[in-house]
Amino acid sequence: MRGKPTPGLAGTLICFAREPVAGQVKTRLIPALGAEGAARLYRVLLDLALRAGAELPGVERELWCTGATPGGGRCAELADRYGLALRHQPEGDLGERMESALTETLARAGPAVLIGSDCPEYSPDYLASAFTVLETADAVLGPAADGGYVLIGLRRPTPALFAHIPWGTGLVLERTRAALRGLGWSWAELPTLRDLDEPEDLRAFPEFADAAR
Repeated sequence: MRGKPTPGLAGTLICFAREPVAGQVKTRLIPALGAEGAARLYRVLLDLALRAGAELPGVERELWCTGATPGGGRCAELADRYGLALRHQPEGDLGERMESALTETLARAGPAVLIGSDCPEYSPDYLASAFTVLETADAVLGPAADGGYVLIGLRRPTPALFAHIPWGTGLVLERTRAALRGLGWSWAELPTLRDLDEPEDLRAFPEFADAAR
């Protein structure tokens, strides 16, 4: 999906990322690409996500990074390049960190949309559509083909969407839908996208395997 996103958007886009240090990112791809290759691939994916977010008009953008070096590192460089505020992820598991980031951001200005940095298929239109959904719905999800999600957006915070979720499994999306139903919230889902996490995922994205070498 390409082209100019819908004008008049408002809210904050949060991108969750790790400092792309070899051996600490894309570890499930290391058997196929090696530690350095997996880190190179992750740098490409992170750049794609931030580039897509940079094209959203009227939206605040923040890069929440973990594992950043004291001197700033790649996350600081990318935040400066694409005009994002650089923030550090809090402690805790993935759900706790996402819930904390969304709660803090929503307290400042809402709505908020959170994305990861593992999906090669983000586009400005896709991200913009999430903010459009939040004009009328309580939440928005971007399903992932592996049973997780590549995007979650909220108009108000709640810990219920991030507690007791088996992160890293194919049950994440199903359990999140159940939590939304339990809250009685309205939500919409965007088209399903694919993450690039496992060696078999490289078959769908051969150009990224080449970029990692």
